[in-house]
Amino acid sequence: MRSFSGRDILSLKEFERQEFHHIFEVARKMEDIARERKNVNLCADKTLVTAFYQPSTRTRLAHEAAMHRLGGHVTGFADAKMTRAGDFYQESIKDTVKMLEFYGDVIVMRHFQQGAPHEAAKWASIPIINGGDGWGEHPTQILTDLYTVLREKGRIDGLKWLAVGDMRMRTMHSLAYALTQYDCPITFVAPPDMSLLPEFKEELKNYNLNFREADHVEQAIAEADVILVEPVVQPDYTKERDERKGDAGRTPANYKITRELLATKAKSDAILLHSLPRMDEIPTDVDITRWSRYWQEAANGVVMRMALIALVLGKVE
Repeated sequence: MRSFSGRDILSLKEFERQEFHHIFEVARKMEDIARERKNVNLCADKTLVTAFYQPSTRTRLAHEAAMHRLGGHVTGFADAKMTRAGDFYQESIKDTVKMLEFYGDVIVMRHFQQGAPHEAAKWASIPIINGGDGWGEHPTQILTDLYTVLREKGRIDGLKWLAVGDMRMRTMHSLAYALTQYDCPITFVAPPDMSLLPEFKEELKNYNLNFREADHVEQAIAEADVILVEPVVQPDYTKERDERKGDAGRTPANYKITRELLATKAKSDAILLHSLPRMDEIPTDVDITRWSRYWQEAANGVVMRMALIALVLGKVE
């Protein structure tokens, strides 16, 4: 297995099965620190740089909280408009990253341009962690989700997945790549204009992912052990910001997970995940049901980022 020390975390397509499980083992060791709200000194001599060209709540703050829990330092920006990349100069990724590498020891980047963290990794002498790149990937989120499933179910292999939402989303891409390493049949449910792209489907077939597509959640929810939901009412992820005002539309019933649907159709021990934020695809009355795990998922987001930061900085092996 390749060492994680000094390594970029850009895509789950690059990961082997044993690497997933090594990360999960490290995350389990970090869990007690996070759960007990402790700070340790593991990364006291290190600084995390957050380079977020798109809005973020959980991804940015989870990385920052993780670094604080590890005893490290944090600097960075949360909006491209705060930088010379977002003003008159339109500074390039290369020029920005060549500066940021002098300010810290690891960079977490979110960008509206697909492939931007990969471009950053070409020029940086320190590790780059992809915090979401356009319609590309979101590896740290799906590592969080898999870890949540492992902690809740005790296994990943053999579980049947249902993924509902916009299949252009970066989370869906990372999920599909990750599940190629497991024995996990998955059903994708999406509006026709948000379904899996033909070239992506072909790629997944070449990776031997066991998947199918359905038109309605009711056609697949009864068999699902894990239900992962994303919005179908989406911003444009290729933009720095999408500040539409007024009614952005409502989620059609085909792609909505209601309390009634769960009670009448879902397995009693199925778990429901959502990376958040949500629109109305999961009504708030689902939050207190036995299926919801998105708050645990959010808590695990700090644990997972602790593990990844410690690994790429060479603080654990």
